[in-house]
Amino acid sequence: MMRVYYCVAGHVFAVEVSDHMLLTHLGNYEPFRVEKNDNGDDEIFVLRIQKHELLNEEQRSVYSHIFTDNSEEDMPRVELYQDVNNQGGRLIRVSQIANSPICCELVSDNFFTHGVLHIATNYRDVRFCIDNALMLMFAFRTAPLMTLEMHAAVVVKPSEEANSESGKAKTEELGYLFLGHSGTGKSTHARQWLKAFPDAWLLNDDNPILRVMDSGEVRVYGSPWSGKTPCYKNAYTRVGGIIKLSQAPYNELQPLTLPQAYAYVLSSASGLKMERQMADQLYNSIKHVITHVKCYHLNCLPNTDAAEVCFRGCKV
Repeated sequence: MMRVYYCVAGHVFAVEVSDHMLLTHLGNYEPFRVEKNDNGDDEIFVLRIQKHELLNEEQRSVYSHIFTDNSEEDMPRVELYQDVNNQGGRLIRVSQIANSPICCELVSDNFFTHGVLHIATNYRDVRFCIDNALMLMFAFRTAPLMTLEMHAAVVVKPSEEANSESGKAKTEELGYLFLGHSGTGKSTHARQWLKAFPDAWLLNDDNPILRVMDSGEVRVYGSPWSGKTPCYKNAYTRVGGIIKLSQAPYNELQPLTLPQAYAYVLSSASGLKMERQMADQLYNSIKHVITHVKCYHLNCLPNTDAAEVCFRGCKV
């Protein structure tokens, strides 16, 4: 069994494989690969990957269905089960889209510290299975650690701010998160920023990580998960703004109230929101984020003027 380590948003996790060929499906994780003792931290979880048949009917019979997430038709269907014997085990079954066959099953302990991924023998998109298992393990395991796995696009752009001590402007790169359901235009709006501002760059196009640091600073990190855009940057920056996008025949930016900001950030954060303990953990993280980062609603067209309106408004 071979074990490799990765560090995402400052959290180290391990992947175990018995077949070295499985590592060929982990190319998007290479920028995040570390030696175990690079930062002296123990791994927060270990995922073992096994490519063989799924659980049989007898093995699945010890689990009871709790929840199915199929909120967006073009997104994976995720079914969550709990061990009926209260042994602290969980089963997560994943389909590529609604009504398609189960392609993989993740068996985990109750706290997502140890997991085993079972991939159907006849399923060819091994990377899809590995990505979804690791995203789920990471989101659920880091929820108590003031960390939020987001569904968003992130652009980083230098911004000038006045230095209270010297009175002179200082330049700092800040990350701007664009929220919205699939099809809203997050990637399109991010591209408008890249067109409008030559000094802007894409940090992540689908699943960045928000983390509240011990100092209280809110950072956004790149991740190995970036949707259809191959953008796997091991980098981070302080958050300059969170923007909920809506398509409109005009460009207008408005500040969000705290309840509005909470609702939008919560809907874009991954987690077991039906479970009280994790819901409380998400609440604590989101409450800190929205009280320390400015949040806005942008009605916009798919043009560069929308990017300019958004950036100017975030600076006010």
